[in-house]
Amino acid sequence: MAAKGSGAWAGWVLFAGTILLVTGLINVFQGIVALVDDERLALTPNKLVIVDVTGLGWTLLIAGLLMIGAGAGLLMAQTWARIVAIILVSLHLIIQIAWLGGYPVWSLLMIGLDVVILFALTARWSDARENLGMDEVPTSAPKAAGHRATSTN
Repeated sequence: MAAKGSGAWAGWVLFAGTILLVTGLINVFQGIVALVDDERLALTPNKLVIVDVTGLGWTLLIAGLLMIGAGAGLLMAQTWARIVAIILVSLHLIIQIAWLGGYPVWSLLMIGLDVVILFALTARWSDARENLGMDEVPTSAPKAAGHRATSTN
């Protein structure tokens, strides 16, 4: 068995999963606010075009729930969650670029977090899974009582 490296990569993945959970919760909250009271959203004229605030609310709500699911999967070091998270974070990053005119500080903060999450999910995934204990090969199960091994020639 190869010696395990430092847990730094596992820490990056745990950080990415936690940030995805927080970002997902923020998106869910923003989505609910947009659905309940569309006057709570402050949009600056000529900076961002919103066709339907209700549609934006549903989009934020669904994206937030998907981010929460991907973040929970990352905390369990699931490869499917890594792939989903990379796609979601990439889309989130592009959307935050569109929001730069309306909310420059918030958008730059989210873009910075998205870049850190993408780094954490694309760099040395196998090392991170190994340090989280997810790639350990289980030992063979003991044979059931009364089961005879048969050989075929």
